[in-house]
Amino acid sequence: MNSGLRRAAVEALAELGRSDDHRDRADAGQGLAGFADMEAALAPLLDLVLDPRDTFVTRRTAEALLRRKDRSGLAAVASALAVAGGNHGDWIHTAILDVFGVFSDERDIAVLLCEDMSRDTDRRVAHGARLMLEILAEIDPALRTL
Repeated sequence: MNSGLRRAAVEALAELGRSDDHRDRADAGQGLAGFADMEAALAPLLDLVLDPRDTFVTRRTAEALLRRKDRSGLAAVASALAVAGGNHGDWIHTAILDVFGVFSDERDIAVLLCEDMSRDTDRRVAHGARLMLEILAEIDPALRTL
């Protein structure tokens, strides 16, 4: 793994995330989601999930983070959800339903990760994880694994 190139990619995507064009910001959020395990990506990702100018950016970034289906992606969304206003919270809620509404095993893994994160030392992550648990509890997945 080339950490120098990864840092450069995060820097370039973070710069794209400051664009005036909502499509650029949405693309930056989707790209940065792949780097959610890097500390340098977290602040730009939070800014994009809580984009003040267009909730399309919120939806695309949150969905990309959730589709990672790992602790890094879920923690980033939980952190944003903890401080999101109503409109942003609604779009994050929709992204959670869309990503985890199909397969029961994926929803169940997300529940386990959120239960663990609900005890995180970062209060924002812990609070957001508890909010995500409430949303995940609403989901009746379309497909169940046997």
